[in-house]
This record gives sequence, structure tokens and C-alpha cells, in this order.
Amino acid sequence: MLFEVRYSDLAGRIGKIKTPSGTFETPAFIPVIHPVSQSVEIDFLKKLGFEAVITNAYITLKKYGDLAREKGIHKIINFDGPIMTDSGGYQVLEYGSIEPEPSYIAQFENDIKSDICVPLDKPTGYGLRYDVAERYVNETLKNSQETFNLIKSNNNRNAVWVGPVQGAEHLDLVKRSAGQLDEMGYEMMALGSPVQLLEAYEFAILADMIAALKSEVISKPVHLFGAGHPLTIPLAVALGCDTFDSASYMLYARDNRYMHANGTSRLDKLSYLSCQCPICINMTIREFIDLEYKERTDKLAKHNLYILRGEVLSVKQAIMEGRLWEYVGQKARAHPKLMEAYKLFLNYKYLEDGTPIFKKKAIFFMETSDQYRPEASRIRRIFDLFSTNKKKIVLYPDTQVSPFYTSHEYHKLYKKFSDYQICAYNPFIGIIPAEISDIYPAAHNLISKKKFNLHDAKDYPTFVSSFEKILSHDYFDDIIIIADEFMQGIIHETNIEHKNLKIIEYTDDVVEQI
Repeated sequence: MLFEVRYSDLAGRIGKIKTPSGTFETPAFIPVIHPVSQSVEIDFLKKLGFEAVITNAYITLKKYGDLAREKGIHKIINFDGPIMTDSGGYQVLEYGSIEPEPSYIAQFENDIKSDICVPLDKPTGYGLRYDVAERYVNETLKNSQETFNLIKSNNNRNAVWVGPVQGAEHLDLVKRSAGQLDEMGYEMMALGSPVQLLEAYEFAILADMIAALKSEVISKPVHLFGAGHPLTIPLAVALGCDTFDSASYMLYARDNRYMHANGTSRLDKLSYLSCQCPICINMTIREFIDLEYKERTDKLAKHNLYILRGEVLSVKQAIMEGRLWEYVGQKARAHPKLMEAYKLFLNYKYLEDGTPIFKKKAIFFMETSDQYRPEASRIRRIFDLFSTNKKKIVLYPDTQVSPFYTSHEYHKLYKKFSDYQICAYNPFIGIIPAEISDIYPAAHNLISKKKFNLHDAKDYPTFVSSFEKILSHDYFDDIIIIADEFMQGIIHETNIEHKNLKIIEYTDDVVEQI
């Protein structure tokens, strides 16, 4: 398998996966197609831009048997692009067990010429006792090793084989599962058992599961099973999932659930159709509701596919513009449970690996969580490495003019304090030495200005840390702080002490008054 990454932001990647039946771009939503009864026409999926689909090998085996071997899965479902096959793990989760052995299912997937194949796994589900989940993980690993031994010498088409990562909320099991599957040689990973979590909107647990997998497998593509919700896609992509599948578009439609950018709504609870897709633009909400059940369900499923396709495109555009952090933040405001997951981003240090060192656009600092975005963490480390031979320092609020050393304020400071180390300060990125204030994003950010109070300091621990490093030793003989409202709060909260510390309240003409 060839996986080529072209652009990245956070852990989100725009790339291409090469399969025997063609190449498709990631991130990709892969619609679930029933191998027997297809409610949405394959041609519709192609026209809408879905380059790959997923179907169930177990159901295909039960329904078609040797006919599927003879014709191949592409002719069975009438799709000539990449096809992923699930081996029946979901049926195991739903019904407890299935008849065929793992090696038999694996050989069947190979025989029907599947492009992306998943070994038979034992999904852990959500809420299992640790010992039960561990037993299921061990069974999945055993099946996966048996499958890999089989296909290692019998994979003439170079199909992509996917390692099924299990463990659910037991993160150590997720890590062990991912690590061992990686060692076996699987080219792609798939995180299983999130459906029950997603149904409960437990996005924070899902985020920790993805991060646990990524801690063991950095570069290989990652599939997320059962992720077909408009709020799940940006989160999953930002954390490093490249593909995701679901039958949600149809399942939601059967339940009269209408997807939109911020989630789902019951069709009969809507007053307007705000969507401009070809389905919605040609009728009113009343006309939609009054359709016969089958026609309404089919149209609603197609609408839902338009929303899912649009969400993937929006995420890709955010990656291209270096705005994925902002985009996920916007989405997080749609649901408190998603905000819980978004706030965990500060724990995921690997997000910095895929974040470009320089971006074409300035980044936005709008709220306290933005101090943890990778660009801010990265530049604080650079500032920490800065050293000076000057024994005096003056700290001044960051200006609207960038870099800081080009501003009128800096030149006025320099005339008065030429023997001082001159630094700006920014609530989100810390203490900025003037000499390196042109490094991204020190000179490439926009801040939402607000009135600070004395208690805001506790919300900016990264700044407090940078500030305390400046004052924690006796290197500087003299310290002058020109303190705006934010800095006054920091000083109030930190109770700093220095024998030659001078604090001057900031005003527009403060330099002239010193």
C-alpha cells in the first residue's frame, strides 16, 4: 500500500491511499453499502464524489457464497472503485458470534477481490469489565496473527489489510492492541467499537482512544469504524483518523433524523430547511414531512450524504488553510460533550508533529484554550531557549504592529532603554524577546481584545510559567514591567518578589512619562 501525505494540520492529513482498484483521497467518509439491498443507488454515491465504499464480507458470504468468489465484490455491488470489506465484527458485537473461522473469512475477502480487508475481530464494545475486554483483545490479536500468516503468502493483488484495534475505554488495551498489530505488519489500523460511545456522545472517551492508538502508530493511516456524525468527523480527523465509515445516513433517515452542520434534528421538529442541497432546495419542510415513508427515507438519506460529504470537504479546506484548530473549536460549541473532547487537546502532544512550522495565514487567539494550540507551545519553547547578555529587562504589552521590533513603541523603548533586554508579552505565547519577535506566530497572530480582571491570571498557566521563569533567578539586576490589565492580574496572582522590580501602569503615552 502507498499512503502519500500531501498536507497536514494538527494530526489531520490530506493524502492518498493506493489500492488495487484505484487511489482515493483522504480524509474520506466511506459509506456503508449493503451487499444485497442498496437503498441509495451506487451511481448517486459516485456522482456525489464518494471514491470508496465499504460492505460486509460476512453477509456477502451468507447470501452469495461461490457466486461472489466467481464475480468478485465489485460486480456484486456494481462499484468499480476501492471497496473495503468488514469481516463481520459488527455482527459479533450485535449477535455474539458468527459461524466462519477467521482464516475462512480472510480467504473469502481475498477471493472476492476486496481492496481493503479487515480480519475477523472481537469488538470490545463500551462498558465491558476490564478482564472481559482484555480477553476480547487477546482473541482479536490471535485472529489477526492467524489472518496475517495466511495472507502474507497469498496477497497477489496487494490488497490493503487493516489491523483491528480493540480495547474501547481501556486505553492500555488500545495501546497494546495497536502496538502488536503494527509489529505484525498491518499497513493500516482501524479503531473499533466506537458506535456505542458515539451514540452516547462520549466524544472525550473517543478522543482518548484515538490518541492512545496514535501514541503507538504514528505514520500509518487510521480508519475509525462507525463514525458518521457531522460532529465526529472534524474531531476524528484532527486527532489523526484518515477514513471513517457508517450507515448513519440511512439509519438516521429511517428514524426521521435530519443531519445538519451541527448535528441532527428530528425532521418533524424543524420549521425550515436551511440546507441548499438538491433535495432540500426543491421542497418545503411541510412537503418533506408529507412524503410517503419510503420516498421520504430515500430523500432524507441522500440529504444526509450531502451533509457528510460537505463536512469532509470543509475539514479538508480547514487543513489547507491551516485552520483546523479553529474549525474544531467552532464545532465544539455545538455540543457540551464535544467541548469536553476539544479541551483534551492540550494533552495530545503529537498534534504538534503534523502542524506546519509556518503557515500562510495568521493564527487566531480568541479564548484561553488557544494558549495550548501547537504553534503557541512550540514558540514558547523557542523563547525559553533565548539568552541575552544584558542584565536589565523591560516588559511591554504586545502591539498591533508586527514584528514587535518594527513598532513605534519598540523604537521609543529602545531610545530610553538601550541597555535593557526589551520584550513584549502576549497572554497566549508568553514573553517575546524583541530580537526574535518575527518568528511565526509571534508576528502572525490576531488576538481578541478584551478587558481583563485581576482573576484572569489563573486561566493562563502557560503565561504564568513563562513569566515566572524570567523572575525565578537573579540574572536580571533591574526589571521594569509596563503592566496592562492582564499583566496586573498576573502580578497580583503570582506575588512576585525582586529587589529591583519596578511596575508601571500602562497608558498610551507611558514611555514618554517614564
